[in-house]
Amino acid sequence: MSRFLQMAGLVIGLIGLVLQFAITIPASMAAGRSLLGSIVFYFSFFTILTNIAAVMVHAALVSPAGYAWFPAFAGQRMRAGVAVAMTLVFIVYTTVLAGLWQPQGLFLLCDILLHYITPFIFVVWWLTTGADGSTRWRDISWWMIYPIAYLAYALIRAPFVGEVPYPFLDVAKNGAASVAVSALAITALFVGLSVLVVLVDHGIGRLRGKPATRIASRRG
Repeated sequence: MSRFLQMAGLVIGLIGLVLQFAITIPASMAAGRSLLGSIVFYFSFFTILTNIAAVMVHAALVSPAGYAWFPAFAGQRMRAGVAVAMTLVFIVYTTVLAGLWQPQGLFLLCDILLHYITPFIFVVWWLTTGADGSTRWRDISWWMIYPIAYLAYALIRAPFVGEVPYPFLDVAKNGAASVAVSALAITALFVGLSVLVVLVDHGIGRLRGKPATRIASRRG
């Protein structure tokens, strides 16, 4: 089951990312962006970056040599952190973004692949295989770097290009106070999910009879 989920996550993730790129670039250029601007636009979405990270985790773990590909993505800290981020992608999209537009055709397919299917596969894989009880509470501070850095990038980029990847980050339209509230709410959700992931990982470690691993990791 573990191998199947890893391969499914890798293949479906790659299909979704490549297809999204293939349809986004021409649509973006048709909207007036340059080729370079369209590529930057594609990589400016939290969903895209998080799915890339998930694909790299899967790729790092399906290597026959074991941890031979992308070794930085094979560790437990990275696996758990990506599980947090993928869960955030699913929650924010289903509760906030899904009702803001009605994608059609291939755009709809990509939305389903990258917002629903790949997060589901990754989280199920992490729960059944990826979690091992070795996460530490201080890992949360490392995971927080990602959403904070992304938020800073999106807000700094906005005045220069006149656009944001997500409507709730639009200071010009919504005002600084509204954007601050949205950012704080999503940050709080990320922290809450991180705490939950650590608790679940420790619980799984105990169920698998690995409490010593967890304690040793805390001391390390």
